[in-house]
Amino acid sequence: MDEELKRQFDKFCSDVGMSMTTAFCIFAKTVVRQHRIPFEISSDSDPFYSYENMARLKKSIAQMEATGGTVHEVDYDD
Repeated sequence: MDEELKRQFDKFCSDVGMSMTTAFCIFAKTVVRQHRIPFEISSDSDPFYSYENMARLKKSIAQMEATGGTVHEVDYDD
């Protein structure tokens, strides 16, 4: 753990009234009890913000602005 991360984590722990050791023990006990990491670990980011989707949205916005666009209402059946 680099010094900056350690400093930030120590400050957080202090702010919530515990030591870093206590925080790590809580984490370890939760892992052992639940047999899993107690939060999601993912390399996937939100696909909405992908480069491809942002490019598509910008193109669509440009088309709407150039042509005046048409608003369509969606009618949902209950």
